[in-house]
Amino acid sequence: MSDALVQIRGLRKSFGTTHVLDGVDIDITKGEAVVVIGPSGSGKTTLLRCINLLETYDDGSIKVDGVEVGYDGPPGGRRRPRGESELAKIRADIGMVFQLFNLFPHLTALENVMLGLVKVRGLAKAEAKSRAEHWLNRVGLGDKLSSLPNQLSGGQQQRVGIARAVAMEPKILLLDEITSALDPELVGEVLSAVQQLARDGMTMIVVTHEMTFARDVGSRVVFMDAAKIVVDGAPRDVLSNPSHERLKTFLARIEMKHH
Repeated sequence: MSDALVQIRGLRKSFGTTHVLDGVDIDITKGEAVVVIGPSGSGKTTLLRCINLLETYDDGSIKVDGVEVGYDGPPGGRRRPRGESELAKIRADIGMVFQLFNLFPHLTALENVMLGLVKVRGLAKAEAKSRAEHWLNRVGLGDKLSSLPNQLSGGQQQRVGIARAVAMEPKILLLDEITSALDPELVGEVLSAVQQLARDGMTMIVVTHEMTFARDVGSRVVFMDAAKIVVDGAPRDVLSNPSHERLKTFLARIEMKHH
């Protein structure tokens, strides 16, 4: 048994003739914040979507806490895709926050966070409410409990989304470009909420274009290019001292955009 919370081996996924993931291997230990960077179309989002089974994978293995996510049955043996109720159980342990906020527009911030706790985790209303309040406080929204999404800024909505995912106490949190739809001045508040979670030891995989964030928050940075993981290492080494040509080019391009 490896002590990896997430263990991915030989992961492959194609859309038609395009390989989007072409043999990806990675282990993620409890408490790590792994930041995934790379050009558009390099497979970053698909990787997250396979872990959460929003996409089925063609080949290979994804285990979260020892359980094969997408299939039942021995590796190499006949695998059958999991049914919806099994999937729902597994997904409840894998939190995901997307680019777009995906909040229910007719529910308050508090109700948005409570919903999964009551419906999926089966908590009593009072317990769900206190847990939801706790997490909304943690992301700096204690004064917005009764606000509807349209009364909140994009950054606040995204922080509600983060609170909603974390309140479920998932084993791992997947964050997909959560700042890319935000106005630049709102990016900081969302990233600092995530930074706080990382400090608290939440295991996460973060796909982002924010290099400062990758450097400050990541315990590891993974560079994906053309459907593969090309570099995987400490943020310092990967970002400040890139030895890999494609990574150099990528970082130089990002640098240009920001100046």
